[in-house]
Amino acid sequence: MTFITAQEAVKAVQSGDRVYVHAASMTPTILTDALTDRASELSNVEMCHIHTYGVAKYADIQYKDSFFVNSLFVGANVRHTIKQGNGSYTPIFLGSMPKAILNGDLKVDVLLIQVTEPDEHGYCSLGTSIENIHAAAETARVIIAQVNKYVPRTFGDSYIHASKINYFVENHTPLYAFAMPDSTKDEITIGNYIAELIEDKSCLQMGIGSIPNAVLANLTNHKGLGIHTEMFSDGIIPLVKSGVITGEHKGILKGKIVSTFADGSQELYDFINQNPVIEMKPTSFSNDPYKIAKNNRLISINSAIEVDVTGQVCADSIGTNVFSGVGGQIDFITGASMSKGGKSILALTSTTNKGVNKIVPSLKQGAGVVTSRAHVDYIITEFGVAKLSGKHIRDRVKAMVEIAHPDFRESIEREYFESIK
Repeated sequence: MTFITAQEAVKAVQSGDRVYVHAASMTPTILTDALTDRASELSNVEMCHIHTYGVAKYADIQYKDSFFVNSLFVGANVRHTIKQGNGSYTPIFLGSMPKAILNGDLKVDVLLIQVTEPDEHGYCSLGTSIENIHAAAETARVIIAQVNKYVPRTFGDSYIHASKINYFVENHTPLYAFAMPDSTKDEITIGNYIAELIEDKSCLQMGIGSIPNAVLANLTNHKGLGIHTEMFSDGIIPLVKSGVITGEHKGILKGKIVSTFADGSQELYDFINQNPVIEMKPTSFSNDPYKIAKNNRLISINSAIEVDVTGQVCADSIGTNVFSGVGGQIDFITGASMSKGGKSILALTSTTNKGVNKIVPSLKQGAGVVTSRAHVDYIITEFGVAKLSGKHIRDRVKAMVEIAHPDFRESIEREYFESIK
């Protein structure tokens, strides 16, 4: 294995290429920065990725003639590109992304990844983010890898052989790490409600954030829980160590924690390093509803930006302004609906930090419906639990009004029924 500089490696990128960038805590910023430095030599290079961390220099409007950002899930560091015109958003289920890459809809020309040093057999680990990397590697003309000793070596489908990589760049930098914020009083209440719906021997899907952490904090007395998710963070560590999470009742990969991302603190990265309990999988596996459904009592826990009183869920935009992405919400809601004893839960506080109502008579104009009202099972706020599955519209409206903020309940109900006259 011969190392070259990042500047030398990214010379392989040509104008008109689609460049796929490793996501989340594995974002190879040294490579994207070096590529940005070549802006004056390039035109119409598409930077494609899920959410990435760090400063995305290529997303600066000054480089609009050189780089266009195609976000499969919009992160904070590139959100501005949609309004500025040097970027856009591709609505797509997380589990469908590898297929779109392989069938040519999103064919990758150059792949930028971050990996461990090769083991004695020549295999590098993709660490904390497997996502769509294997599919991208199959179509890429060139693969460039940052080799970093700080990347944890994970198990599962986490490996790429060094012989597949065209250029190696050595740069040893700690991964992007962060601590979860403390849950608010309302989030803790929501966490309590969700925990009451989780039975022993259930298998959980949840993301990262203060509501998932509040849920996990309430599961210390549960038994035999499993994890099949797309993402996890520090909150699972004490439950694994205490024996609450064992995976012994899972229907697929029994005893394993299945995920495609892991983001959090350095403690989390240390926990997953060389840990055979962690099974990292591509999104085509982790987010396959048929595989998800093989786990009995699959509990899917997701969030929303806004929900109307009939159960339509907006989770990717604020009106027409794209905020995040479709992600894996429908993948897991579908899987939960097919799982024996499964439940799907949408959790959100009833208002924003600024007091704006999230339970509404109708979604904002231009809002994206990620989850249809036909998919919804439970919706939970700090004011209670609304079980919508099997309910007709009038009963749904009543249930949703009851979990809305008291200041808005009367107006929500009045506006909805006036709108249908």
